[in-house]
Amino acid sequence: MSIIGITGGIGSGKSYVCKLLEKQGIKVYDCDAAAKRLMAQDVELQQKLSVIVGDNIYYNGKLQKSVLAQFLLQSDENKLAVDDIVHPAVARDFLASGCSWLESAILFDSGFNYRLPFDYFVAVTAPVELRISRIMHRDSISREQAMAWIDRQMPQEEVSQLCNFVINNDGHKDLNSQINQLIIQIKNI
Repeated sequence: MSIIGITGGIGSGKSYVCKLLEKQGIKVYDCDAAAKRLMAQDVELQQKLSVIVGDNIYYNGKLQKSVLAQFLLQSDENKLAVDDIVHPAVARDFLASGCSWLESAILFDSGFNYRLPFDYFVAVTAPVELRISRIMHRDSISREQAMAWIDRQMPQEEVSQLCNFVINNDGHKDLNSQINQLIIQIKNI
């Protein structure tokens, strides 16, 4: 069974593409959801995060997302330190899930592409202005905050070059036909 990583920058619409894949019967492991679940439930992971971020990362046993976000945006070193705690747990969880498709926004940025034996990579791309609009609407944040998140990630042009397949989610090109073509290509390789 092949392991396929789906990636794309924040606001590219990769989660929507994954929902369309699931409508085709392909279960996609959501790394973000898994990381949140593990950060909420895995006591060892919580202890490790508290050491590097501070005890205020959890309040009454609940993850304080704003504290984590502030820590992540302070430096690349902080981001890598959190990744080095969370990503091994996510990789183990994926392998136990029975899924072969995995969605991760920071697949290459974080080096997660080296944590599992991937066979193929798929990039979901969208124009930057559309991504900004999606992020602002989804998260109720300012344009500057949306740009800060985009700027923290690898440029989508670089991501696309590292991938075997690219899905263009610009709001004009038909996603279902692109997904059907992707599935056919992967099955025929």
